[in-house]
Amino acid sequence: MSHPDLPIILLAAGSSARMRGTDKLMEEIDGQPLLRRLAEMLRAATSGTIIAALPSPPHPRYTTLKDLEILCLPVPDAAEGMGESIRTCIKALPPGTTKAMICLADLPDLTTEDLITVAQASQDKTHTIWRGATEAGKPGHPIVFDQSHFAALATLTGDQGAKDLIKTARTALIPLPGTRALTDLDTPEAWAAWRAARR
Repeated sequence: MSHPDLPIILLAAGSSARMRGTDKLMEEIDGQPLLRRLAEMLRAATSGTIIAALPSPPHPRYTTLKDLEILCLPVPDAAEGMGESIRTCIKALPPGTTKAMICLADLPDLTTEDLITVAQASQDKTHTIWRGATEAGKPGHPIVFDQSHFAALATLTGDQGAKDLIKTARTALIPLPGTRALTDLDTPEAWAAWRAARR
């Protein structure tokens, strides 16, 4: 990996409201909760700081991450939207950070290799944002931001995340196999269909 110490922000503070009472990040894949599985991939992809945005404790998500070298950061106002989580985590990055990856926690098909591919792409100095995309070129995740965007990220509000920022920046799309950069599962029906297709 050409950027082995890249800090990574893991957005995992959402409420899973569409799951009708269950937590999508605690759904098991190959015997592990989705959140744990992705967190282990992040740890394998970087030796840098990993910051996980989480709901206020106590919460089962803390337990599933407890023995990993990850900074678990409570976001008390997570219900205000993704912007709150990004804003909180950007401010917690180590001093001197020049780039940081932001990754959603609900991407069940993402692999360690995908994370490394996007991290490596960020060595290209002609762009300031490097974004994972589907094989067909549809924008997805993860996303690496150059430090020139940190001030704007630290002021985000609402649930649009960094969409407006990305629209106006020099953004490179990094194709990943299939639809791994975009597949997320927000409902019990989506989980059932995904598991059926995986079998």
